[in-house]
Amino acid sequence: MDNVTENLLRLVSDWDGKYKGAYNIRVDGTCAGRQSSDNIAILSKQDNPGLDIHIRPGTKDESVSIPACVTHGNVDDLVYNDFYVGENADVTIVAGCGVHTETGEPARHNGIHRFFLAPGSKVKYIEKHVGTGKGVGLRSIDPVTEAFLEKDALLEMDTSQIGGVDRTARRTECTLGEGARLIIRERLLTEKEQTAVTVFKVELNGDGSAADVVSRSVARDSSRQEYESTIIGNARCTGHTECDAIISGKAQVDASPRLFARNEDAALIHEAAIGKIAGEQILKLRTLGLTEQEAEQKIVEGFLS
Repeated sequence: MDNVTENLLRLVSDWDGKYKGAYNIRVDGTCAGRQSSDNIAILSKQDNPGLDIHIRPGTKDESVSIPACVTHGNVDDLVYNDFYVGENADVTIVAGCGVHTETGEPARHNGIHRFFLAPGSKVKYIEKHVGTGKGVGLRSIDPVTEAFLEKDALLEMDTSQIGGVDRTARRTECTLGEGARLIIRERLLTEKEQTAVTVFKVELNGDGSAADVVSRSVARDSSRQEYESTIIGNARCTGHTECDAIISGKAQVDASPRLFARNEDAALIHEAAIGKIAGEQILKLRTLGLTEQEAEQKIVEGFLS
């Protein structure tokens, strides 16, 4: 692998020269390495670019990593990955993505992921996005996630965009059955002229289902963010959605949390807060010897951690 690929892998998937467990490394639209395990099979799709990943019922304490890297401009990578998680399995899935360009040509990755969680299964899904390189070409990442949770399944999503991505549209749709649970934690940073759109849609169709969707974001300079979350309660269920944003400079943030109760026992809550860093926070850190810029950076890091 070249230095660009190795750096992207470290940033988005904590790669240290190797992966533990099953993995597939995608670089500029092709497979650069793959390994299945006894309980996790990674297969190439026959009809589209991408993977079918099958996790055996009862699999415990295993992981699968599927990082994707675009290492130069003039690449528009599209991939379809489907995850079939067997009954009572408990696994971690890492699906980071990095885009890099040193020219005026754009670099883009579009990953379409679908999750099919069998009854009682549990998935921790970690997704990191980053853009690197000194070129002026746009760095774009447009992930689409669809998840279908059967009885008592649990999906915990931890998604973050850690810098350098000029354009992103993140769309997530989840459907929950009886007793299923969904936890989403999004962290997002935009700077300069960057734009980011996040859309969550959750349908709580089963009795006892629950969703907790929280987004934390920082918008700096002249960047723009749009956030929309929709929770639909079609049964006896609980749902919570929250957007918490820090804004500075000429940045703009639009937040639209929405709730639809279709059952008298649907308990749904939404929250949204947008504001700047409090002056007293900056002052307190400056008394410890930090510059104003250093103090602001510390506050942002803590907010997004």
